[in-house]
Amino acid sequence: MTVDEAYDLCRAIAHKHGANFSVGFRFLPRVKRRAVYAAYAVCRVADDIADEEIDTPENRRTQLDALQRELDATYDGNPSQPITIALADALKHFAIPKSAFIALIDGCRQDMVKTRYETFDELLQYCELVASSISDISLSIFGYKTDAALAHGRSLSTALQLTNVTRDVGDDLSRDRVYVPAEELRQFGLTERDLFARVEDERVRALIEFQIARAERYFRDAEPLLKELDFDARFPTLLMGGVYATVLAKLRKDPLLVIRKRLSLTPLEKVLVVGSRVLRPHFV
Repeated sequence: MTVDEAYDLCRAIAHKHGANFSVGFRFLPRVKRRAVYAAYAVCRVADDIADEEIDTPENRRTQLDALQRELDATYDGNPSQPITIALADALKHFAIPKSAFIALIDGCRQDMVKTRYETFDELLQYCELVASSISDISLSIFGYKTDAALAHGRSLSTALQLTNVTRDVGDDLSRDRVYVPAEELRQFGLTERDLFARVEDERVRALIEFQIARAERYFRDAEPLLKELDFDARFPTLLMGGVYATVLAKLRKDPLLVIRKRLSLTPLEKVLVVGSRVLRPHFV
């Protein structure tokens, strides 16, 4: 497979599986866009391995171990898979930290054995693995002015992950996963059993509204990132955050929707995100 063919495969993976992320990717200059596609594809493969419920845990762990070895080989200049062929080329242009990919893989390993979180601090530790790692990868490609961007980038990645947690409350139940902290369920007079029973009442509504408000606070904390980024990465990042913030805005109108189905934006709604962020460059 040629490098161009490898990048084309990574782009197809991003557009198919990362529809919300890829809205912003399209506006990056070519060399950065292709590098982001390659990095996303590697992360997506790790995530898919962890979520492959028809395979045994042992086989999935073996696959994650193999992916980590492939990353080691790629960073040594010897990629053997299409997505890592693209990543190896991206590494010629950007100092993408291998440690961030390893953190993500560790998060995927955790997903296979830990399906409940007692406190929000526990959930934040998970976000550090699966979300902050993505921020570190992205910033190494996007470029930034000062180290202040690192903290703001992690706020943005946490906002994105918390949006996923909120949007996917009902969807995750099918995988026997509950990311909403148990202490917060109790705070609103709920139990895990209520979630699995798909209860829709004011307690559940208040719980989801609480999750939405917290994710929005992380988006606001991330606002200074836009001025820290290289100019050509600002609008793509704004769109990426804007798409997820729009998901939260839609959920605010009907918080109980997360119990019934997984919300997704229509192509028209994504176009409106682009237009609205041109006029008002803020995440929320």
